[in-house]
Amino acid sequence: MTGSARQWLFPLASATRLLGYVRVCLCLAAILTPFSAFAVNPDEILSDPALEARARTISAELRCMVCQNQSIDDSNADLARDLRLLVRKRLVDGDSNQQVLDYIVSRYGEFVLLKPRLTEKTYILWGAPVVLFILGGISLVVYARRRVGKPTGKSLSAEEEAQLNEILGK
Repeated sequence: MTGSARQWLFPLASATRLLGYVRVCLCLAAILTPFSAFAVNPDEILSDPALEARARTISAELRCMVCQNQSIDDSNADLARDLRLLVRKRLVDGDSNQQVLDYIVSRYGEFVLLKPRLTEKTYILWGAPVVLFILGGISLVVYARRRVGKPTGKSLSAEEEAQLNEILGK
């Protein structure tokens, strides 16, 4: 048996070696990849720890409009930085957490919230699939009940019945 035929018939040896290399590379990548750091710059941090904690809490609830699925606390985008600074400015000015959130939502809309508020719109958003599923089930039941008593095809002619009896041996 030649070497190339052996590789085609027994590829396990080379596949096992390749799998070992892949595992080593994945382990090195996992070890050498730094953990994601918060994007809050040192010049943004407030001197009052209580206000800074409130700012971090609010920032974690706000979506970066550039990154879409990151909070402004985790994003390095310029808009996220501006929003972080705005949150901190409003807190220093004496606004409550809810007032800061309301202010930003009034400027950017409900989309800026990572967890949307429960309103009439969100009732419709979350309730519509359930209602449509129930209506679909009801329509299937009604359709199935109407079809129960109806024949599915036309009846055989006398000639077709004779051919069928002849085939069946009756």
